[in-house]
Amino acid sequence: MSIVVDMPITKLHALDVIAFVADSAIADARTASPRVPLSPDAWAEVQIPRFADPPPIAVDVCSDASVDVARAAADRLAEALVQVGWTVRTRRSDEI
Repeated sequence: MSIVVDMPITKLHALDVIAFVADSAIADARTASPRVPLSPDAWAEVQIPRFADPPPIAVDVCSDASVDVARAAADRLAEALVQVGWTVRTRRSDEI
């Protein structure tokens, strides 16, 4: 499941805000694949545009358990991000 954020923000800042609203911490922070645990079975990863491309950024919510677990975690995360002032939307079909 993906949440799209149409704002200029760095990957680190996005991960920090996600960790804050999820009452969690960034895992694997100094690696190529940092993530924020959202529940025991779900986590969020931030995908940023390539160099010089404008926003949006994608927050991918993943789960090893099921798509339903990922969807529920994505819904909770989107609601929490809206509470701190972010404007979020689902990914359009023309976005990769």
